[in-house]
Formats: sequence, structure tokens, C-alpha cells
Amino acid sequence: MYRVFAKTQSVCPECLRTIDAEKAVGDDGYIYMLKTCPEHGSFETLIWESGIVDYLKWDTAPGGENAPGVTVPVKDGCPRNCGLCDAHESAGCCVLLELTKRCNLRCPVCFASAGGVSDDPTLEDIAALYDMLMDRGGPFNIQLSGGEPTVRDDLPDIVRLGRNKGFSFFQLNTNGLRLADEPGYASELRSAGVSCAFLQFDGMDGRVYRVLRGRGLLDTKLLAIENCAAAGLPVVLVPTLVPGVNVGQIGDILRFALSRAPYVRGVHFQPVSYFGRCELPEPEMRLTIPRILREIERQMEGLMKPEDFAGGGAESAYCSFHASYQLQDDGSVKALPRRRSACCCKKSEEARDFVAGRWGAQSAESGDEDAFDRFLREANERVFTVSGMAFQDAYNLDLERLRRCYINEADPVHGMVPFCAYNLTARDGRALYRR
Repeated sequence: MYRVFAKTQSVCPECLRTIDAEKAVGDDGYIYMLKTCPEHGSFETLIWESGIVDYLKWDTAPGGENAPGVTVPVKDGCPRNCGLCDAHESAGCCVLLELTKRCNLRCPVCFASAGGVSDDPTLEDIAALYDMLMDRGGPFNIQLSGGEPTVRDDLPDIVRLGRNKGFSFFQLNTNGLRLADEPGYASELRSAGVSCAFLQFDGMDGRVYRVLRGRGLLDTKLLAIENCAAAGLPVVLVPTLVPGVNVGQIGDILRFALSRAPYVRGVHFQPVSYFGRCELPEPEMRLTIPRILREIERQMEGLMKPEDFAGGGAESAYCSFHASYQLQDDGSVKALPRRRSACCCKKSEEARDFVAGRWGAQSAESGDEDAFDRFLREANERVFTVSGMAFQDAYNLDLERLRRCYINEADPVHGMVPFCAYNLTARDGRALYRR
């Protein structure tokens, strides 16, 4: 039995048509999304592994006053003509530039379904995307993505091009293979202007990588981190969390990251979403934000607690979680005051600045830094962030959440498309946007 307490809209996992949906409390006290497609029947999906009071309290961030400055008219309705459209409620913080569909891995789990042979966008194509983003409210924080962006030898040129266009924060989304194999590569990227490496890092043993990435990669990941540290390129570890695979390693990952601070700036968890290429079966119980926070507390033996964390502000609170900790001299951490937002802000511009400050490299050129500047830089480098993003798929897509999405994909045809819409796929793999 379910007790319905709210209504929204979603899509059918079979045909992706927009349908009405309800949020309801189950007999177990958890929150579920219920929806029925007139052609394909009913679906129910766990969305919050805690009670309704906790669910409603999580969203206290004010909405509004953050709409995109440049939009396209609504035609076919959400989620079918993003660009961003007039109905969107967030100006955006981070934008993914997919620089290639090629990859030097063939992961069983890949939102972009990357791999194989394809033509990369040219520098002229990428320049046009930079210009489009500036026209639509830039500069945004840029996520260099793919595929695997480091398979492009002109990656430093792409970063320099973006800096010349007025963008200042470049996050490299990478599996780390080239960073490990070429000791001077991290320095080359840092000199070109890459701000941080967003490193795929799924666990502390080879088994996890064989399941999620197709081969054992732990030594490669460790070497990539060391090479980034030597180059002064900050690293954020990004585990894809999958039930039955690596949820039990959350604490081990966090302890490892803390042992490598300050050049490892934090950990950004991503519970698996079932879109793109996902060769893993959908579990009976999905990972939810409350469960991840409880696992953090349990596995860290109370050093980090659920009350340290807050949900989104620039985006929907139900998309993310975030906490900041001050590194102490004895190796422990102290939670900084919680602020109601995944980026500690309620507007997209503030979100961009916060992410750049927490994760990005801080310049400290000889002769350019006075004592106070050095104090501020060193204080910032002693802040360790733990965060996560719960991306949506066709089973749990909530159009209220989607309209506040602040992570977008840059597309030459559509413009700026919310990440979860761009990567949305039906059960048979059909997509709304991704070609």
C-alpha cells in the first residue's frame, strides 16, 4: 500500500512519453515514485530511503531568481526541447564539452556509451560551442568530457582556446590512464590551464574495476594521482557506486582520499544510473541519498555524520549532497557549518565560483602572493569536500528536478541540454538527444 503525498511528471521507461507521476510513502516508510503509461503499464521506483519528514525537510532551499538569461521557446514540452527552454529554472553552473566519442577503455558502465571509431569535433567546432555558451550566460565551469578526452593530443590547445574565450575553470573528466602512463602529461595540462582532474575512482581493489571497467586498474589510478600531485594538479576522486559491488568501500575510499589530502581535494560519489551503456542488472533496492549518508557515517565510524550534509540550492535538493571539512593537524577532520546547498549557494553564478574555489588549483607564482593571499590559499587547500550527485534515468526522472538541473551538455544542434535529459535512454537504448 502507498500513501500519495505529491504529484509530478516523469517518462515511461519503455517509450519515453511524458506521463503523470506520484510520490508516495510505502509500507516500509520509504518514498517511491509511482507512474502508469497507458501503453506499457505501471512502474514503481524507490527514490528516498527514509521517511517523509526527512524527505520534506531535505528541501529547504528557496527557488526562483535563478532562471537562464537566454532561452528557447517551449515547443514539445519537457523534456523534449531543452536548449535551455523557457520553462527551465536554473541558469546553469557546469557544462560538459564532449570532445570525443573514443575511449581507451570499454567500461560495462558508461553514460555516454563511449568507444569505437568516430570523428572528433574540430577546434573550429569547439570554438563555436564556446561562443554559444558565452552567448547563453557564460562563462560556465567547463567539464572536458567524452569518451575519454585525453585520447585527443590537442587537449591542451582546447583548454587554451577556452581560456582565450573567457572561461576560467576547466575540470578534466578522466579515467586517468594517460595521466598514469605519461609522467609529464599532468604538468602539460596544468600549464595549459586545467583546474582539476575529476578522476574515475571506484574502489580500493582490482575486483571492483574488473566489474565496472572491464580490467583491474587500481595501480593505474594510484599512479595517476601521484603524477597529478607532482604537477600541482588537484584531484577529485569520483566513484560510481553500485549495490553489491563497491558500496562497502565508501569508507575505504574516503580514508584513502584523506590520506592524500590536500592534493586530493575531495570525493564526489555518483550512485549508478541506468542509462546509456549499463550492463549491470537494476537492483531491487536502488541507492538513495539517505542510504549513502548512513553508509558514510557507519563506515567512517561517526567521523562524518548525515547532519554534516545538505542538499542542493542552485539545483534541486534531491539531486545532490555536500559537506565540507577542515583538515586538522592530527589527521582528523572538523565539519564546517552546513549551508543549504550542494554548492553552498542558491544561484548558479555562486555555484560556479564555489566549485572553482573548492576543487581548482590556486595560483601561487613567486613574487605574486603576499602573506594574506598565501594564508587564504593554504586555508582553502585544507578544506576537504565530500559530495555526490544522484543522476536520474527513465525510471526515476522527475521533471520538477529536471527543470532545476544546473549541469548541462553543450550540443551544436540543441544548445544547452540538462545532463539527465541528454543522456536519457529507454529500455531498448533509444535516446531523446544523444546521437
